[in-house]
Amino acid sequence: MMNNDVQHSLKPLVQRIDPGSSLVRAWKLAGGVSAQVTALEILRPHGEKRKLIVRQHGETDRKRNPHIAADEYKLLQRLKSAGLPVPTPYDFDLSGEMLGAPFLVMEYIEGEPDFTPSNRWDFNRQLARTLATIHHVDVSSLAFLPDQEALFSQMITHRSTHPSSTEEQALKVLKTAWPLPKLNQPALLHGDFWPGNVLWKKGRLAAVIDWEDAAIGDPLTDLANARLEILVAFGEEAMEQFTFAYRSFLPKLDFTTLPYWDLA
Repeated sequence: MMNNDVQHSLKPLVQRIDPGSSLVRAWKLAGGVSAQVTALEILRPHGEKRKLIVRQHGETDRKRNPHIAADEYKLLQRLKSAGLPVPTPYDFDLSGEMLGAPFLVMEYIEGEPDFTPSNRWDFNRQLARTLATIHHVDVSSLAFLPDQEALFSQMITHRSTHPSSTEEQALKVLKTAWPLPKLNQPALLHGDFWPGNVLWKKGRLAAVIDWEDAAIGDPLTDLANARLEILVAFGEEAMEQFTFAYRSFLPKLDFTTLPYWDLA
């Protein structure tokens, strides 16, 4: 639970989101490193309870994009309309006047990350199908998102002046190959698609969360990031299962540059 001062500061927000409702409790959610995430339980005028999430992006993300709360709100609106499993966005504020920093308010989805799936193949197939669905989203109305290739170009050309020997070898290969040929149409990228940003309930994928790193670019970027995370979390066999399933959902993609994205 949060202290009384914090709860008091949240009451005007509750009235703004759901007039006539009262705040029952508020608590911080653990696990996020790039944002402060607070869960709210409110009591609506007719007696039903409702849960919300208040997300305050960290200073690094706000410096990179001062409108990140508004951009994530717009993105979630479009994804929800497209039928993707994401939280419904309810409100955002860029002024920082109400809570001391900009924020985004969205639906609280019951579920949690699963790092011990009982059926690994079904788990990987659901992950792959969802990522493929994300990469099918029409990007024509998402021009406010950054270009992922530009972000990677900056990373590759402006890395630490004292890289490790392994990183130095990787950078040497990438700098030689960069920029990579554009073999696939630009797609919506989650930007950090990994098991920790996916909620599950009763064995079914319930939601993909934490969209602050969303961008437009080669879908293999997202695939490579997910492959690395699945390799670390579950091992090589799981990574290959996931990759096989993803390729089956998007067979027309050109996977020629995947080794470079894996390295990046």
